[in-house]
Amino acid sequence: MTTANEQEQTHYFVPQPSRWPAVGAVALFCLGLGAAFAVNGQPLGKLSLGVGALILIYMLFGWFGDVIRESRHGDYQGKEDMSFRWGMGWFIFSEVMFFGAFFGALYWVRVVSVPTLGEMDYKILYPDFDPSWPLATGPGITKPYQAMGAWGLPALNTLILLSSGAMVTWAHWALLQGKRQQLKLGLLLTVLLGSLFLCLQLFEYGHAMSELNLTLASGAYGMTFFMLTGFHGLHVLLGTIILGVVWLRVMRGHFDGQHHFAFEAAAWYWHFVDVVWLLLFVFVYWL
Repeated sequence: MTTANEQEQTHYFVPQPSRWPAVGAVALFCLGLGAAFAVNGQPLGKLSLGVGALILIYMLFGWFGDVIRESRHGDYQGKEDMSFRWGMGWFIFSEVMFFGAFFGALYWVRVVSVPTLGEMDYKILYPDFDPSWPLATGPGITKPYQAMGAWGLPALNTLILLSSGAMVTWAHWALLQGKRQQLKLGLLLTVLLGSLFLCLQLFEYGHAMSELNLTLASGAYGMTFFMLTGFHGLHVLLGTIILGVVWLRVMRGHFDGQHHFAFEAAAWYWHFVDVVWLLLFVFVYWL
């Protein structure tokens, strides 16, 4: 169904040629080169990584600054808005596929490979292998460790992240109703709760490594634990930064009840992060 704005719109906005994709390509080249040097112990690794990170930050500020100026100028109308929504939807779908692959790896390890190894009649390679999860012995496990429990800090982080999702929804309602103070407060609380979640997750990692001896080297359990929670943590960091930028724009008077896709996109992303964490809490921490 087309909206009135789309019916009245006579052209689709196409921006002028931009230098930012080329700048971003240079940043990614420096980051990739630096990573390759760093893992091989080359002295230029850290320097290349630092230069790439600085160029990437410069590109993000410049490119998104241009997009914000175009939006404020009124260049985006109904057709552009629909394109943005489809683009954000496909982006979130790609993220679903990423996490689906990681959850699939966890499922395969726990439900298929570990029980199969434990049921073998002749345990030639690992005669003392215990198929109970989390693994106590087996390939890749060099030191004993303890699994991370669900109740305590992980449960608290779950409450914090769900509360942040409620706050961003509260802020969205305020935006639609023109309640600017409630909008500012709701967004600020969302950013603060996201930051608190990240701080507590860093504390949890420190506790896991120092007191539980749980590291990436702790076999299949340690690998899947840090892979899933770490990848999710990166998404929380990105979402917190995005929501922080949206809050700064709100403080400058941007967005209204009809034109606020940037806010909606950030809220969609944050709710996606919430749902993924609930799955993590159940399948990584609890079960």
